[in-house]
Amino acid sequence: MVTHFRFRLYFLAVLVMAGFSLLVYRLYRIQVTDYATWSARVPGSKFESVRIPGIRGEIKDRNGLTLVDSTPTYELQFDLREIVAAYLKTHKRLPEYTWERFDSYGQKEIKTETDIIAVVEATVFPGLQDQGLLADYSTSAMRVHFRSTRGVVPFTFRRDLSFKEFARFAENNIGIPGVTVTRSGRRRYLYDSLACHILGYMNLADPDQVPAERKQGFNYYVGDDYGVMGIEKTMDHYLQGKPGKLILERDEKNKFVGEVSRTDPEPGSDVYLTIDARIQMVVEQSLRKVGRGAAVVIDPRNGDVLAIASVPSFNPNVFIPEVRIDDWKRYTEDPTSPMFSRAINPYSPGSTGKIPVALAGCLSGACDRNFSCGGGAQYGNKFMKCWSSGHGTLDLSSAIKVSCNGFFYRYANHTGIRNIQTMTNLLGLGRTTGIEITGENPGNIPNPEWLRMQGLLWSDAFTALVSIGQGATEASPLQMASVTASVASGGKVYQPRLVRKVVDKDSTMVKDDKPILRHDLTLEGLKPEHIELVKRGMWRVVNEAGGTAGRAKSELTTLSGKTGTAQTANPQQPTNAWFIAFAPYDVPELAICVFVENGNSGGGAASPIAKNIIDNVMAMQKGAEIEVTALPEAIGRTDRVMSVAFEGSDVATFAQADAAAEESAVDVAAFVPDSLQERNFRPLSGLAQPTIKENTDTRGRVGQLNSNPAPKFRPFQWLKKKR
Repeated sequence: MVTHFRFRLYFLAVLVMAGFSLLVYRLYRIQVTDYATWSARVPGSKFESVRIPGIRGEIKDRNGLTLVDSTPTYELQFDLREIVAAYLKTHKRLPEYTWERFDSYGQKEIKTETDIIAVVEATVFPGLQDQGLLADYSTSAMRVHFRSTRGVVPFTFRRDLSFKEFARFAENNIGIPGVTVTRSGRRRYLYDSLACHILGYMNLADPDQVPAERKQGFNYYVGDDYGVMGIEKTMDHYLQGKPGKLILERDEKNKFVGEVSRTDPEPGSDVYLTIDARIQMVVEQSLRKVGRGAAVVIDPRNGDVLAIASVPSFNPNVFIPEVRIDDWKRYTEDPTSPMFSRAINPYSPGSTGKIPVALAGCLSGACDRNFSCGGGAQYGNKFMKCWSSGHGTLDLSSAIKVSCNGFFYRYANHTGIRNIQTMTNLLGLGRTTGIEITGENPGNIPNPEWLRMQGLLWSDAFTALVSIGQGATEASPLQMASVTASVASGGKVYQPRLVRKVVDKDSTMVKDDKPILRHDLTLEGLKPEHIELVKRGMWRVVNEAGGTAGRAKSELTTLSGKTGTAQTANPQQPTNAWFIAFAPYDVPELAICVFVENGNSGGGAASPIAKNIIDNVMAMQKGAEIEVTALPEAIGRTDRVMSVAFEGSDVATFAQADAAAEESAVDVAAFVPDSLQERNFRPLSGLAQPTIKENTDTRGRVGQLNSNPAPKFRPFQWLKKKR
């Protein structure tokens, strides 16, 4: 009896132990071995990751003055999937929206989809209305966003929330499904249009441009805004910060219940430019004397670009966070093309082009010879005139002083187009300089091979056209400023440099650009005395009676230069004016090029601008204060610029100058084949398309729906009223 009882007891114990062991094994399998499989099936909390865009670095001038930064801003975003799910909890079915489209065969088809606007208006708008956060928006933009992303990517309803509005939302966000506020950085151009063509502008993040592999690991991929013009584009990879990551938890009801972890984004590197904001300020204010033009200032000792400007101009802040369609049309339909940088695009340089030709003659020994003017030169059955009736027999220095075309026709043909081609190549003409901004055009220096490709044969007349910077000869103000710097430095050809260094926020040097010496002309066959001969001629242009730029003579420094007046193929704009200069003479610190579109002459329209810039910079170096302030957009004009005068300039001095010495444009149309008369000049070609803000449509106008937010509760306020 006892034995039988013990047997049953042992058997029961074995069963219990076996069952317990099986349970432990099963729990081990579920909780350890197959954890991932079973945890995915259990309703409850789940986690989602959000990419946080990096903080964009700043752009500064050479002295550390911040030109562009990013200021904190807040965006109101809709998770349209969550909003649709919330709508279905209180409604039996989703509203529908019908629209028409044409297929690839041109056939009209009717499409039906969820009316996301009706869903948002019913689910979200009442709560936003109570908090006073509604704003006009584009319903079509929301429909397209939902249609293309199916709500996977949040829709940004507002990008302009103030901190006060953000705080109000954070305090009262109860029961508004799918609505979140995110913190982002808003690009800010601190001085409005100052240096706009250098700095460029930004576009909003475009998820379609992000490769799929970069989106892996994120439930919500919030991309980085990116540069599409100027330094913002060329230095984009340095300016973009390191992204952060946010892990959020959802409960079993699919609602966000909190933040699990956060890795904060890190700022991008700061880019230091070579420009001096004070000099940039002087240049831009000086250029506003004319409706269209450009100016470039270079340090001839190292190739640093101290200022580069073009008028008219635009305000990059208009593009942040997105540009209104009306503003985009205003910029792109303006006949003066404010978004087009004239500083880095080519025009016929006129007689400023005689300086490279003068240097080329030093390769062949022509610089040591005299040539007669003769009022021009005969080519075939046509006579190519000088701008004057005749200058007699001249040496090179005198020919530069009076800008004698007849001399340079003969001088260039004695030099030969091959030597001219060699010198222009050494000086960097006919190719881009490599400056770190977008939109630079290489220009053109014609040669026999190029002309043969146009179906024409080279002749002495074409060499003569190159010698005076006409015909198909083209150079940009930046290139001509670089040529001037090379002469001023005694033959040192530096690559124009715009970026000085790139530095991380912890002061770690990321990129330290050094001056690049491309060529030394004294090692390429030129003697120092030959370069001095050209420099002396440029000194005589300004400082001797009979020079073509008497108005540029300075009381503050020894300024030397060369005028240019180029004929155009446009009868409404017969000439463009140029002036290149350097100062001081003995130890040059500045090289400058000023270009005035539709200017009557280089001496009257361009040289006073260069003098004003150089005088202000020299005064600044002696202690004068130049305040850098925000500049409004420079408005373009199409009027012809006969002459320019600045307040305080010595008009009497100009009156005493030999007005007859001012060079005028020469009509060379008869020597330019019809096929080369009209150059392909499209100011807006290649212009980056910005992020355009959709106009508010009728249904997207919220009008006066916003109500005043409820006042905050203040303890004991009712007691104070009683007393």
